Amino acid sequence: MIQKLEAKNHAQPFRGPFTITRVQPGDILRNKTSDTAFGPLAIIDHAVMKKGLTVKMHEHVNDEILSYISTGVTHHKDSANFEAPIARGQLMMMNAGVSFWHEEKVKEDEVEMLQIFVRPNATNLPPKIQFHNKPTDNHDWYVMVGPEGSDAPLYVRQNVYILDAHPKAGEELEIPVYLGLTPFLYVMNGEITVQNLTVGKKEAVTDLEVPLPPIVANEDTTLVLFFVDMNAEMSMDGTISGLKE
Repeated sequence: MIQKLEAKNHAQPFRGPFTITRVQPGDILRNKTSDTAFGPLAIIDHAVMKKGLTVKMHEHVNDEILSYISTGVTHHKDSANFEAPIARGQLMMMNAGVSFWHEEKVKEDEVEMLQIFVRPNATNLPPKIQFHNKPTDNHDWYVMVGPEGSDAPLYVRQNVYILDAHPKAGEELEIPVYLGLTPFLYVMNGEITVQNLTVGKKEAVTDLEVPLPPIVANEDTTLVLFFVDMNAEMSMDGTISGLKE
């Protein structure tokens, strides 16, 4: 049965120049677990950062973090001595491991982005940062992230895949199947119909038993699709990903 996570359920731990809508994927399970994660998919922070904002240098431990930008440019600096602007189509994966520090600045227009937190499969792994340039308006699915050893351009130290698609209004899109993994489909922007459900911005759907059916985009839409090993071993020691409520 299709289950929907509604936008009204999300908290906003930060408001103002740095506004975060904190999506807890496990809430879609409707209290079947005390954890707010969806397997090792821990948190999706849907952030809006205003021009002039600086998120000062801070540490992450045992978080696997994908930065996915929809609009604007964030200026990244980190403890690996890397510094560069990150814009739409430029993916950044921070595998924090034992310790990783970073800072973000918004010098130009407002930034809308996702920071996606995954629990790694072990504690205190070596830190790593990865980058990949992808198409910005792919109508069909593009595999962005996969487990180590997969064909994905970026890896996460977990049995999780992350894809995106940008269907135009009226387009139908099939949902792929990853055997043994459970889908979690998030609408970053726009609106879709799944069977008789309307799913809008900051909402998500899953089906724990069968593959998701095709979707129809009601308007131009940005979708982020996760496939998650719900029984994966994972570290609970992450700075953010280790949060349970």
